[in-house]
Amino acid sequence: MQQHTQLSLVTNLSLFFILFSSLNVALTAAGRNLGAVENPFSPKAYLVRYWNKEVRNDAEKPSFLLSKASPLTAVDSAAFAKLASQNGLSSKLPEFCASANLLCFSDLGQSLEKHDKDSTFTGYAAKNFTNYGTDRLAGVDSFKNYSIDENLPVDSFRRYSHDSVNHKDQFTNYASGGNVVDESFNSYAGGATSGAGEFKKYADSVNVPNLRFNSYSDDSNGRAQSFTSYTENGNAGDQSFTSYSKNGNGAPNEFTGYGTSSNVVGSGFTGYGETGNGANDKFNNYGKDMNNPVNRFKSYGDGGNAAVETFTSYRDKANVGEDSFQSYAKNSNGEKINFANYGKSFNVGFDKFTGYGKGAQGQSIGFKIYGVNNSFSDYAKKESVSFKSYTKASSGKGTRMAASGSLVKRWVEPGKFFRESMLKKGVVMPMPDIQDKMPKRSFLPRTISSKLPFATSKIAELKQIFHADDNSTMEKIILDALQECERAPSAGETKRCVGSAEDMIDFATTVLGRNVVVRSTENVNGAKHNVMIGSVKGINGGKVTQSVSCHQSLFPYLLYYCHSVPKVRVYEADLLDPLSKAKINHGVAICHLDTSAWSPTHGSFMALGSGPGQIEVCHWIFQNDMTWAIAD
Repeated sequence: MQQHTQLSLVTNLSLFFILFSSLNVALTAAGRNLGAVENPFSPKAYLVRYWNKEVRNDAEKPSFLLSKASPLTAVDSAAFAKLASQNGLSSKLPEFCASANLLCFSDLGQSLEKHDKDSTFTGYAAKNFTNYGTDRLAGVDSFKNYSIDENLPVDSFRRYSHDSVNHKDQFTNYASGGNVVDESFNSYAGGATSGAGEFKKYADSVNVPNLRFNSYSDDSNGRAQSFTSYTENGNAGDQSFTSYSKNGNGAPNEFTGYGTSSNVVGSGFTGYGETGNGANDKFNNYGKDMNNPVNRFKSYGDGGNAAVETFTSYRDKANVGEDSFQSYAKNSNGEKINFANYGKSFNVGFDKFTGYGKGAQGQSIGFKIYGVNNSFSDYAKKESVSFKSYTKASSGKGTRMAASGSLVKRWVEPGKFFRESMLKKGVVMPMPDIQDKMPKRSFLPRTISSKLPFATSKIAELKQIFHADDNSTMEKIILDALQECERAPSAGETKRCVGSAEDMIDFATTVLGRNVVVRSTENVNGAKHNVMIGSVKGINGGKVTQSVSCHQSLFPYLLYYCHSVPKVRVYEADLLDPLSKAKINHGVAICHLDTSAWSPTHGSFMALGSGPGQIEVCHWIFQNDMTWAIAD
């Protein structure tokens, strides 16, 4: 009996190892990128099996999609899935983020460090400056080349220069070239007397900046703050100034070149200069040449005394844009406000003034060469308000200025949109920058993602899991993605946000059926240069078809916004070096045939010179984005 049991055990073990080896061979043949030693129970191995089960064709498996599978081991995947089910991931967040290849910010610990000498910080990054410069008398602190080219810099300046006297802070080339920058200045220079804070070339050329100045210069006396070339050439992101210079006395603040040439940047000024005395604020070239800037001034200068506010060339030559001035200079005394060349955007923007100057005494407000589409609700109609060269709307439509070719190129990169006729062999055309600018992340296994909350109503739980403080960059990243995912679909659109490769496969096959192929442009060669079109192939014979396009969203784990796109043609094309004629890339392009529901201010119409429903619009599939179609 014992011998029979031992033989059975040996036989079962042998069968297990045979099956284990066979599975490894099958997985290696199906997806060579997994390697011969891949554990068959890992998330990557499971994804290959899932693809084989759900996709019904013999087309080559997409290595670019399989490479985004979770790098977690089978053991770690099971352990983190258990923690997720028990709401315990937060306690192991650093380990989870590192093992699963997620986007997470470092937790900044408290710092009681002080200094009593002039300091120069060169090449620094990710430091918590709490109580730094407190009670300093005179001196200069210099931050030069701080957090340069960092991927995820998190810097905190809390109570910096608080109660100082004649202390000067210089931030030069600070956080430039970064990706997803998180900088916060809380109670900076509060109660300071005299001195100066200088921000020069701050956050230049940053992708997704999130910059916060809370209670900055509150209760200060005669302290000057200047922002020169602040977030120029930025992409997306937000900046907030809350209670900036509140209760200040004689504090001049100057913004020069703020947000110039940036793309879709939002700025919020709440309680800026509120109840201040003798403030002198200047906004020179603020938002100039920006693409769709959104600026909010709420209770700006409310209750101020004898302040001077100057807006010169504000949002000049910008594309679209929207400004809101709510209770601006309300209940102020002797406030002088000048808007010179304000809001002269090429494509009409929207400006709203609510309760502007209400209850004020002795004001002087001037609008000189002011733009169109402006609403003055509850505006104080007084003799002290003058409008010169105010551009009024005609026939219910705003006046549109003709943008020069150089400005169009600045707002819409050459080659980003093109006509279908350009997809012909021998055509030379500019290739836009298709490089993925998002932080590198991986999908979560569905065994984990399905256990995590994913709704704006669950934002508190998500913040707790990913250690996102109130008003932090991480909170904004999570909330923005959730709101976009919960947005109602447009006419004819079917959409879904997916946080696992399995969910993406399910959505694509539900819309298109199981005989599908997913494609993406092969690499980034040729980007930002001219390319020559080589051989061209129309998918599904070049017929009008339906596709599912998936675009990355910024989120802690890899998240895609996938949506069905009806009435398109999809193409593959070899891309050649125009001089050597050598193949350098294999591009995938999609042409939208029905643009009737698109906005008249869509960048494609600006670049191609037309309007909704009048032309088809084509674009390349960028790096790490993808499009699904029925297999040929």
